Amino acid sequence: MAGRKRKTAPARDGTLTAESDVRKKKVPLVAQAYEAIKEKIITLHFLPGQYLNEAAICAQLELGRTPVHQALQRLELEGMVEVLPRKGIIVQPDSLSEIIKILDSRLTVEPELARGAARRVASGDASSETLMKLKAIATATDAHKNPPDIASFTANDRWFHRELAELSGNEVMRDFSVKLHERSTRFWYLNLWQTIDVPATNRQHAEIAEAVIAGNEEDAAERMRIHILALREKLLKLQKSSPNAFRSTFIQ
Repeated sequence: MAGRKRKTAPARDGTLTAESDVRKKKVPLVAQAYEAIKEKIITLHFLPGQYLNEAAICAQLELGRTPVHQALQRLELEGMVEVLPRKGIIVQPDSLSEIIKILDSRLTVEPELARGAARRVASGDASSETLMKLKAIATATDAHKNPPDIASFTANDRWFHRELAELSGNEVMRDFSVKLHERSTRFWYLNLWQTIDVPATNRQHAEIAEAVIAGNEEDAAERMRIHILALREKLLKLQKSSPNAFRSTFIQ
């Protein structure tokens, strides 16, 4: 599995900064290992279906066996890897149906987060600095870069959705949405990098931010719903036009 060639977005220099970033913050070793391995999975340094060796990961991350082992256990619970006794660790591929389920779950969760964020703004519970930051992040990706920088695009997309989820004030739903969004991010590196439309994404993010900043709950929820539906439809359209692209990177 690991040796099979796949048409995927290249993992670029600078896309993987989890190891250095988390160490600068002096976070626990398990968290360091978790974030670093997860980022490698999302950005295809570890490919779907690839077998991993725990000792090799320890050496690569310069961390001990215990934090790496515990991080892998956590990632297994989140569905990103499967730990096979006496065989190793396999990076879990996603079936197309699983991907659609993830997006459908986002359609349930994220509009409510946008609604909650707008509600907090309307009640005066959000600072002007927070709102200015959200507005700036919405269009932070350079729309004139050709071809688009997938690392910058996905980083800013994750940043925007995290900030919005944080603004909602619902920690339980926020944490769930972050996990769903991280699973979604891998789609861009696997197949959707061919369809990145930065101006459209910036526009959708800006519309969501504007509705939230205006305190308009219904509009914020609807704008988020439209945004995620656009991704869902893009995925289905790509699968219909290029089904072979999915056979090489996903379980059918």
